[in-house]
Amino acid sequence: MSEIVIPTFLAQVCRSSDTGTNWLNSLPEHIGRLKDQWSLRIGDPIVENASCSWVAPSVRTDGSAAILKLGMPHTQAESEIDGLYFWRGDPTVFLFEFDRAANAMLLERCLPGTPLKSLPTAEQDPIVARILQRVWAKTPDKETFRSLQNMVQEWTSGPDEQNEKGYDYGLLKEGDQLRAALAGDAATEVMLATDLHGGNILRATREPWLAIDPKPYYGDPTYDATQHLLNDKERLRSDGERTIARFADLAELDAERLQCWLFARLASEARVSDQQLARKIAPT
Repeated sequence: MSEIVIPTFLAQVCRSSDTGTNWLNSLPEHIGRLKDQWSLRIGDPIVENASCSWVAPSVRTDGSAAILKLGMPHTQAESEIDGLYFWRGDPTVFLFEFDRAANAMLLERCLPGTPLKSLPTAEQDPIVARILQRVWAKTPDKETFRSLQNMVQEWTSGPDEQNEKGYDYGLLKEGDQLRAALAGDAATEVMLATDLHGGNILRATREPWLAIDPKPYYGDPTYDATQHLLNDKERLRSDGERTIARFADLAELDAERLQCWLFARLASEARVSDQQLARKIAPT
């Protein structure tokens, strides 16, 4: 790679804030420094889903394949390096090298790297459930990582657009209150990936599937099942009760609690808000 290529959408996202702009401006220098420091041959960046990190396939001096990733600073992903070190390749990709100052990681490259989302959602379910159970298996490090309660407090509530017509602020309040209650009364607390879904699980050679991009917190394991299910809202609309019950069974979770978490997020969380669907799957 003779010059640093910046994916267009990544540049647009970064330039929407001062923090992002500063990070973007420093990116070429960091990439050049790490290329020399870690003795890498770096390919062209991966453009797909490039919204908050610069990611490129690389080759190490021993000929092994790797991924160079530099992440734009943002709250949820600030513990990614620690999370990858915590899980040590089980069930995540390995972390070979890291540079905290640049928020940079040299990662195991999954080959062929096909995302799990290429399979029908129902076929993804047992694989996601098994990965989640492995994520939860190690005793959480509460000294290093933040709690799910912290994350819920940082969330933005409300409609995607200001003054969205017909938005029910009473339902929003109900969702906010339930999210806080669920985050605070878990019978068991585990390490959480918080963003595990079919796009963040890749086919690999070391194992059939490995997780990438963990955003680690600790707290209620039931929360960790929501992101996968919310990535296919149509399935929740058409057969929500059976979908929730099936996945809860696969992941060995309480189906009613999972339904409550999904309702709470859909009712109020700006990123996934869908109040019509929230009403449809509301606990009785």
